[in-house]
Amino acid sequence: MASADQTRKTVDASGDSTRAASGNIASRLLGWYDVHHRELPWRITPREHARGVRPDPYRIWLSEVMLQQTTVEAVKAYFRVFVEKWPDVEALAAAPTEDVMKAWAGLGYYSRARNLKACADLVAQRGGRFPDTETGLRELPGIGAYTSAAITAIAFDRPAAVVDGNVERVISRLFSIATPLSEAKPEIRAHVERMVPGTRPGDFAQAMMDLGATICTPRRPRCMLCPLREDCDAVVSGDPEHFPVRLPKADKPQRRGAAFIAVRDDGAILLRKRAEKGLLGGMTEVPTTGWTARIDGATTATAAPFPAKWRRAGQITHVFTHFALELDVFRAEVNGAAPAGHFWSPAHEISGEALPTVMKKAIEAAIPGATKKQSPHSAKRPHD
Repeated sequence: MASADQTRKTVDASGDSTRAASGNIASRLLGWYDVHHRELPWRITPREHARGVRPDPYRIWLSEVMLQQTTVEAVKAYFRVFVEKWPDVEALAAAPTEDVMKAWAGLGYYSRARNLKACADLVAQRGGRFPDTETGLRELPGIGAYTSAAITAIAFDRPAAVVDGNVERVISRLFSIATPLSEAKPEIRAHVERMVPGTRPGDFAQAMMDLGATICTPRRPRCMLCPLREDCDAVVSGDPEHFPVRLPKADKPQRRGAAFIAVRDDGAILLRKRAEKGLLGGMTEVPTTGWTARIDGATTATAAPFPAKWRRAGQITHVFTHFALELDVFRAEVNGAAPAGHFWSPAHEISGEALPTVMKKAIEAAIPGATKKQSPHSAKRPHD
């Protein structure tokens, strides 16, 4: 039998042969997907698709926005909450922005939530129907090249090159692409464009993702179970984990600051809302010093937003996309009216506030268990 590399040299000699080889790969991949597809709450199965069931564009759009830079396992629970609260795009558009941000809290990359709401508002104004082309979808807030291709293929079953991290890994190994991944994306996309079949392009896109997630994994890929192993250059070379080739990561800058947890006698915690634009825009936070991705904030109790008996309660770290943050946490017992721009959140409502993970970490350092769900009747002053 000819090696994958020899086969590829042969088929590259003519466009017809290349298309035939790509079609063969797509056919075998779809056959594998019919049997081994993942069951996901936003997805219809191949059997349902064969019966004529069609995906709900709203659910596909919602899942794809949530899945940006987030794992499937992390998204499942959030997705179920969203579709239970807001079963269609009109319901999401009618929801208060604050409620959407609260439901998103903990999922990260909060600009996605703001764009999600803006997109829902616009689609609802247009009659609740999503565009069915990549061009039309890219005119909507928060929808870029990848998301538009994914929705076009999966929701509308139109041919589109869907390339996420899983697909990049599969293609890099299949064609042993030696160019570093940061520079190889156009080449990878070109390969995918040639492989997309005219029939079942949505299932093909999901099959590629599932192959990367379950078989062609970053470490210890299960090559013997792969339906494309006979075509894979990385299998022939014997070193699939070498691909995709990555340049060394630069160290993330370290930033510092302080967070202040003010607790009322009844257990309520003092919070405020961040500015709509910028990092963690529109989210809720405890008072902190003026750290950003570029500068440090003060780290001592003297920088507290108002005088109180502040005492150190620990230190937390959090890693953002472009920098790492270290916060010294201070706690004080405070009563009376909330300062301007702040509000008291009752203990039993803290878990439902639109708190990003970094703020939950700060609160937990000062009051362990405070951000976990609790009954209104169980709220009481935390023990020192």
